[in-house]
Amino acid sequence: MGNRVEPTACVILGRFQPVHRGHALLIEGANNWRLQNRPDLELRIAVGSVNKPQDLRNPWNYDERREMLRAALDEMGLISDIVPVPDIDDPPNWVKHAEAYHGGPGALVTTDQLTAKLYSDSGWEVALLEYHDRGDLVGWRVRETLRMMSTISDEDAIHEVLSKTMQKPVIDKMIQMDAVRRLAFMGEGGEPVG
Repeated sequence: MGNRVEPTACVILGRFQPVHRGHALLIEGANNWRLQNRPDLELRIAVGSVNKPQDLRNPWNYDERREMLRAALDEMGLISDIVPVPDIDDPPNWVKHAEAYHGGPGALVTTDQLTAKLYSDSGWEVALLEYHDRGDLVGWRVRETLRMMSTISDEDAIHEVLSKTMQKPVIDKMIQMDAVRRLAFMGEGGEPVG
């Protein structure tokens, strides 16, 4: 048996399109898990799909998502490395690919069973957390709500509608970056509702 390499970080992986309260719960849960189980590891957020073309499914680039994450982390009083990870659309080789960006092997905290299995099968320590309020706190639903708000200029109305699913500092950052309004000009269609 070979020498086991010590884990480098407690990793959270997501697309963060956009950063919503479900992500905040995951980040908070991952940090709590880390503090209880692996306080020797630093928290690291890996932002996936950084090489995908901009469209209604991927409207924000890596830099914008990193800024949203920083706003969310600041409100939670947490510090984390944030790193970009391009997709390769090859699940069997994903972990080896992603390790080049987020380091490894390490500990992964996720709510996704398929991701948990990929990392576990690759020798990572994995914590599978419960996904809270999957009905409202899912990326496509938050994006569609943002798209509906994209032609509204009243910032108070935007906050009122989005505050159920997004932290105020993240909404503020999106307004500051003009990241909500752009959805009005991104073409027809959207994601299937249901």
